[in-house]
Amino acid sequence: METADRGADGIDEDTAGATAPILLKEPAEGTPPVIVDPVALADACRELAAGTGAVAVDTERASGYRYWPKAYLVQLRREGAGTSLVDPIALEGELDPLAAVLNDAEWVLHAASQDLPCLAELGLHPASLFDSELAGRLAGYDRVALGTLVERLLGYQLEKGHSAADWSKRPLPVDWLNYAALDVELLIPLREKLEAELAAQGKLEWAHQEFEAIRTAPAAAPRAEPWRRTSGIHKVRTARGLAAVRALWQARDELARKRDRAPSRVLPDSAIVNAVLAEPSTVAELQALPVFGGRVQRKYTSSWLRHLQHARTLPREELPNPSQPSDGPPPPNRWADKDPDAAARLTAARAALTKLAEHHRLPVENLLLPDLLRRTCWRPPEDRGEAGVAEVLRAGGARPWQVELTTAEITKALQATAA
Repeated sequence: METADRGADGIDEDTAGATAPILLKEPAEGTPPVIVDPVALADACRELAAGTGAVAVDTERASGYRYWPKAYLVQLRREGAGTSLVDPIALEGELDPLAAVLNDAEWVLHAASQDLPCLAELGLHPASLFDSELAGRLAGYDRVALGTLVERLLGYQLEKGHSAADWSKRPLPVDWLNYAALDVELLIPLREKLEAELAAQGKLEWAHQEFEAIRTAPAAAPRAEPWRRTSGIHKVRTARGLAAVRALWQARDELARKRDRAPSRVLPDSAIVNAVLAEPSTVAELQALPVFGGRVQRKYTSSWLRHLQHARTLPREELPNPSQPSDGPPPPNRWADKDPDAAARLTAARAALTKLAEHHRLPVENLLLPDLLRRTCWRPPEDRGEAGVAEVLRAGGARPWQVELTTAEITKALQATAA
């Protein structure tokens, strides 16, 4: 298809209801040059400051390629200022002029929680935000990818294909830059459509509470035992085997950190699990396994083998617990045996919240975090009245709109099996 002609705001009003979406291959005003020096950054900041309204914001990272989840490109667009593509690597993270403009503005992002941490590392923090992905969920859309929402609500098709690219590469190819610029091209018009729909459904205040919770959320705490998330670890049945997984995972993580490489590119999870299960005794036996015999891997196999052998000699008290430590309830499929009343509470509460979510046309997990519901049903408050339940939900991080909607139904489920 041909790219549509667009006005200054980047959207042709007549296309939003078209049967066939119009493919966008490049930004309406062309792809701007990447900002790589302080002079160009200062010029862009003056233009952004002179613009009006919210700022569309996006980042490109190198997930799957690099160890650190930093931003390798920052895309910005504002009414009256056009689009800017900022290279924080070339600028060595010196983005104070940009922070002076952006940190007082409202941002529009898609899946904001993915971008906010790397932007915070650059000193960039929104005064308020609008998350188009979350807005789509609250509005009742079952598919909320940026391209899907743009196509459905605005009548345009975004050319995709570079989301999983290595954005640490320099120079960045032109087609990648087109893709990156298009990610912010229509965020502001999309926000307007979604905001109007949320208002019509009576959900706009819900959305504001959700956006503010994302904006003010503290940084995620490090996992106590991140090695337990190794894919395929369920195949390892013994404590000593888990110790070997832990040893290889930690050695891989240290090497990946030093090389700034994604851990999976240093050694795949599947290779870790295969080595633990095979229990090789020699370098030759380890190199005979998939992955370890590769040209790059061969120089590390002696080190991998040493870590495996060390795990085999650990005293019993230093072995990991075969069961993953948790401060939460057991998996729900074990509740019927451990506490039938708790299982009944959870079943009743889930059924009630599912019905409530369907009534309001939103995902049940957005109505209330499943983990919070499980914890509340496993160990109910002493006060099983609505006041006690509401207090527990608030303490667990539920927003006011969630507390208001769910408290009565959860209270009924808890009281149905009260001792």
